[in-house]
Amino acid sequence: MILYEYPFNERIRTYLRLEHLFRRLGELVPSDSPLLHHYALVTIFEIMDVSARADLKSDVMRDLDKQKGVFTSYRGNPAISEQVLEQVIGQLERNFNTLNGATGKAGQSLTENEWLMSVRSRANIPGGTCEFDLPAYYAWQQRPAAARRADIERWASTLAPMAEAIYLLLKLLREADVPYKVMASNGQYQQTLPQGRSFQLLRLSIDPALGLVPEISGNRLMVSVRLMRHGADDRLHASSDEASFELTLCA
Repeated sequence: MILYEYPFNERIRTYLRLEHLFRRLGELVPSDSPLLHHYALVTIFEIMDVSARADLKSDVMRDLDKQKGVFTSYRGNPAISEQVLEQVIGQLERNFNTLNGATGKAGQSLTENEWLMSVRSRANIPGGTCEFDLPAYYAWQQRPAAARRADIERWASTLAPMAEAIYLLLKLLREADVPYKVMASNGQYQQTLPQGRSFQLLRLSIDPALGLVPEISGNRLMVSVRLMRHGADDRLHASSDEASFELTLCA
């Protein structure tokens, strides 16, 4: 199954973008390739750009505190494992305290590294990190892989508090609701959302064997899915097939 996710608000959209970048960074850093380490640095710069939003840190801390309140209210419920519950509450508290103790925005300390910022400024220019533009960067790329990796891990560690908090919040959001199967008629599906609930994330799982690509749109009142098919002309075309897939609406 291929899983697609659609955020209902800008805050969750930012969380998903950061999660995507953090995961990419995690795959690039273990490499020995100078080229992949270059893209690891570019990913760090992208994370810094996304994290530059003034209220991101306060939003994440507010969500951590809100989740802690929700899970704390479950104490004493005989249907819930106290041991697991306390582990989740403890994890929320640790993430909140770690993020609260971090100075400034994610990666802000990296802006004081003149060498890194020189690479960042040239990385935005197509081909701007050639050896004749940045000889010091080219020399760094010739260092042993372990040395480059240690540098990247040191720089990336400044982003760890935000990464851990984002991972935890999205994990709890995704696990809060269960999927259900729906059927698209003539390649389209619409659902009116129940009043009184504020949904934050839609998750859609579809069988790749169907060869269909879902185009998702939604707001607080309705969600709509249009199934598309990739044609030989490399364009997406509306499908008129009937097809089933799974939806999860996460509040």
